[in-house]
Amino acid sequence: MPSSAKDSAGIEYHTISSFRFTSGYTHDIRIAYRSINPCSSKKALIPTCYGGRINTTLSFSSPQQCLSSHHVIVVAMLGNGESSSPSNDADFPKSLDYRDQINAQHSLLTQHLGIKDLEAVIGFSMGAQQAYYWACMYPSFLKYSIPICGSAKTSVHNYAFLEGPKAALTNSVDYADGTYRAKGSKPTRGLRAFGRTYCAWAMSAAWFRERKFESMGFDDVESFIQAEWEDSFESWDAEDLLILARMWQAGDVGKTREDGDFLKALEGIEAKLLVMPSRTDTYFPPEDSETEVKHLQHGELAVIETVWGHMAGGGANEDDTRWMNDKIATFLGTASGDLDLKTLSLE
Repeated sequence: MPSSAKDSAGIEYHTISSFRFTSGYTHDIRIAYRSINPCSSKKALIPTCYGGRINTTLSFSSPQQCLSSHHVIVVAMLGNGESSSPSNDADFPKSLDYRDQINAQHSLLTQHLGIKDLEAVIGFSMGAQQAYYWACMYPSFLKYSIPICGSAKTSVHNYAFLEGPKAALTNSVDYADGTYRAKGSKPTRGLRAFGRTYCAWAMSAAWFRERKFESMGFDDVESFIQAEWEDSFESWDAEDLLILARMWQAGDVGKTREDGDFLKALEGIEAKLLVMPSRTDTYFPPEDSETEVKHLQHGELAVIETVWGHMAGGGANEDDTRWMNDKIATFLGTASGDLDLKTLSLE
């Protein structure tokens, strides 16, 4: 579910002067990040997802978790409202590319934090897509890449899904064809419509059939929709949501190559990948991951068997989170011990 509040605890900022975007636009940007266990020699990067904030991102870094012995850097995507975004920079560009995210993160790590290599990049959803891009763009910089509920290329079905929430927002009366800021207003109706249109895709049909929302404290589905989706997205900035949705739709690691060949980009990845789709994910179905793993030199597929749909990968369900933790621990060769679910940072 989207995060509704900004929590600034532990967050630091790094300014990159004259950052050159993929579009050719040059502009100063600020990257928000949180550094956890900074004295550890092993480094892991976790980018945020769509609707995610730094302090609501599942970091696997608490005691007995699989990254407890790592220096974990959780970094906010450009456009999420914590790093430079349309909401906090009037001169922010009108479009973003995943390559902009990775280049900015690489600059943060190398120029500011002095990090020369990463043990792993781990990400959920749009964070997973960034994990794929990292493996393609800086192949010798990371040893492992772990995409959770994401793909190396956004499918046409995924693209079509996003058109629904986008249209609900941009066609709302209070969005006013994008002129709402000049009028000094906020497109509240549009943002709530965005959340209502989005919500059914996040979990599976089985999740709704089994009334899993009751396990979250809701008596009925309407209460769940209002609290977890309408209220949460209402707290977001409309242009931040739209610029990231467009970037998500355009995701394709083939763009990291001059010839644009998606499959060759996958085949050229040197890192070892643990690809973890959810069995019931409607955005990034496991069939897409199965196809991608076939083209990886060092790819392992581990499907999360769950009814929690896409949100299983973000920490929404304790059993799925425990399973992911153990899989990642085995993959990285770290001892996870007994997982303390009370200390999890859930997205």
